Amino acid sequence: MTFCGIELEHPVINGSGTFDAIAARRAFGDELDRRFPFSMFVSKTITPEPRAGNPPPRLYETATGMINSIGLPNKGLEGFLAADLPQLAPLPVPLCVSVMATDREGFARLVEAVGSRDEVAAIELNVSCPNVKSGLIVGEQPTETLALCEALRPLTAKPLVVKLTPNTADPAAVAAAAAEGGADAVSLINTVRAFGPDPATLGPWLGAGSGGLSGAAVRPIALEQVRRVAAAVSIPVIGMGGIESGADAAAFLAAGATLIAVGTANFRDPLAAERVRRELAGLGLESGVGASVASTST
Repeated sequence: MTFCGIELEHPVINGSGTFDAIAARRAFGDELDRRFPFSMFVSKTITPEPRAGNPPPRLYETATGMINSIGLPNKGLEGFLAADLPQLAPLPVPLCVSVMATDREGFARLVEAVGSRDEVAAIELNVSCPNVKSGLIVGEQPTETLALCEALRPLTAKPLVVKLTPNTADPAAVAAAAAEGGADAVSLINTVRAFGPDPATLGPWLGAGSGGLSGAAVRPIALEQVRRVAAAVSIPVIGMGGIESGADAAAFLAAGATLIAVGTANFRDPLAAERVRRELAGLGLESGVGASVASTST
């Protein structure tokens, strides 16, 4: 199948930050290449400067998922290019690099630098951070999303994938703005704002106070938003949110997704995506219900 001009073997990829390919290489060596579970690998989000992330505790388990408050720890742009990219480039699948900044200039720096590298096939724009100049969450405001995409589109010929937040009244409007601004695809959903109480004090358990809920608990929300977004745009949609089985993946494809991403399930089983793909193939859907949409995208 073809996604934004990129040839992929199947429609199963990973959610950004849910699978550490560098650590997996250390643990499994060359076996990782033989059984790599994704058709495209999405990196952890990188920012212009290094980030230490949020204070611990960072994870809170729920009955049907987890709340994370990791805070995007990363080496920054220069550290990523020097240390991480050389280790990700040999992966047996195309590489999509996720980037985030707090203003257009920071995004531009990231997109220009990452987009110039031959090792990178696509760029994901994580727009869940406030714009320091406007105070608005870029991914919650269609006007902010449109302006960002219009500013970044001329900077690279690589496909731009906008990662949408579910924490907005109308994600379809944000997706339409991304498409109007030149995005090649959108992905959704990101985590849903959530709070986990300390069982002893009933105060915050997480070091940052609150975090983002993912896993099976958010699947119905994700399916509804994917359905609405896919009906509103003609560009490919990457669907994610609590996908743990081939049947879950099939539901997202039927809702209009071109690709599906496995996220929280990777924490419990590093080969969860391999199983999802196998089950999806058993349903006769490994090529993807939405593959015809993706094949028309450039």
